Amino acid sequence: MDLRKAFTPGERVYFVGIKGTGMCALAELLHNSGVLVSGSDKSEVFYTDAILKKLGIPYYEDFDSAHVDKNNPPVLIIHSAAYHAETNPEMAEAVKLGIPLCKYTDALGAYSAIFDSSGIAGVHGKTTTTALAGCMIRGAGLPAKVLAGGAVSSFNGQSTLSLGDKYFVAETCEYRRHFLAFHPRRIILTSIEHDHQDFFPSYESIMNAFLDYCRLLPPGGELFYCADDAGACEAAALMERENRSLRIIPYGFASSGEAGIESYEVKNECIVMKVRSFPEELRIHVPGRHTACNAAAALALTSSLVKNEDAGRGASKSGGWTACRRKGVVEALEGFRGARRRAEIIGEAGGILFMDDYGHHPTAIKKTLAGLKEFYPSRRIILSFMSHTYTRTAALLDEFAASFMDADYVLLHKIYASAREAYSGGVTGLTLFNKAKEIFGDKVFYVEEPCDAADLAIELLKSGDLFITMGAGDNWKLGRRLICLMNEHICLLNKQTKGIQKQ
Repeated sequence: MDLRKAFTPGERVYFVGIKGTGMCALAELLHNSGVLVSGSDKSEVFYTDAILKKLGIPYYEDFDSAHVDKNNPPVLIIHSAAYHAETNPEMAEAVKLGIPLCKYTDALGAYSAIFDSSGIAGVHGKTTTTALAGCMIRGAGLPAKVLAGGAVSSFNGQSTLSLGDKYFVAETCEYRRHFLAFHPRRIILTSIEHDHQDFFPSYESIMNAFLDYCRLLPPGGELFYCADDAGACEAAALMERENRSLRIIPYGFASSGEAGIESYEVKNECIVMKVRSFPEELRIHVPGRHTACNAAAALALTSSLVKNEDAGRGASKSGGWTACRRKGVVEALEGFRGARRRAEIIGEAGGILFMDDYGHHPTAIKKTLAGLKEFYPSRRIILSFMSHTYTRTAALLDEFAASFMDADYVLLHKIYASAREAYSGGVTGLTLFNKAKEIFGDKVFYVEEPCDAADLAIELLKSGDLFITMGAGDNWKLGRRLICLMNEHICLLNKQTKGIQKQ
């Protein structure tokens, strides 16, 4: 079956695992295009529940073969990689009825073939870069659809933008080489280093996956790579040697080209920066030099789309960057407040700023903490970190242990296990704690269950601090628990004060 036929208005498409971030985002794009979307998932409440309900997309909160309508069946069932026909009753019913099944990543790839598509890839930074690109593309008035790997405040709390039908910009994932289903004409390569050790046994194996992705670019395609990342530079150099008639463009602080960052400073919790080819000063209210690099990448991609859009209309000497477009991009960036779980501010209580971040690799931890320290120089940083997967923790144990330099206190927890691996009896959360304690001494604590650390955190915290939960686990619950406890404490103090005043 040509999957693209299922993406036409009026066709019925069913999603198994519709609450997943990527699944919900693709469902949203198809729904906005007139496809009749429905689906199913577990009853556990996820942030995508609100998105699906707002869009009016119907879904079941269990899996049952009866949900697959025999009389008016969907033309396609898209499923999360977590589900299989051998164990999922709806997928088993689809096989019985002859309804085609398609993994999310393959469906996204087929969808990308409809448009002039750009893929954003890398071990770190792809969600924020995609979100930034979406904001700039909207500011420049380009006819595009955008899909990010997380909810974005500037996307009205959703993961997608639907601005037109010519271009498609999407976050693409390296895990299990999923991005090889995508059809890119442009690629942003943010970073490459060893990760997903349960699938990529070595750095060379993950590098080969990214190289194969870059080889999908057609002649004349564009590869934007971060000049500040060793792995991205290595991949770009290898692609240059293959002489595939690609336009290979470096961006970032180490780039002297058109996408290079020529000035950068932090003023009053705001990045103020200048990209060489863009005449206006840019301001970003999200911390970190890595955020500036992501913004430079997003601007380079937007600039390419602007030039392409105007190529047939006799582009101006400014390469299509009219005053109106420049203003739109500057304002879009000024209003950008990040993506869900990417240095996300979740609240403030008792003078303490609470954040949550998805960083689960030593490099991401170091860059995020360094950015926070630069952005909030007067705040102490108290970090709760929960490592994700035993294989990653074991392979990068020394790097993890050394990554907490810019935190004033560190609360470590058990390893958040993944369904994709079995525990081998080796490294545990305590192993990481003992290693980190050798480096940082008494500023490191261990509490097995994240929410059990609430009392310790309250003991450590004081007004003016920044408390951040980091990792791909569920320690994000600790930050929200602390906000509730702090607010309850404040309410109690206010009541006591009022009682004293009455007396």
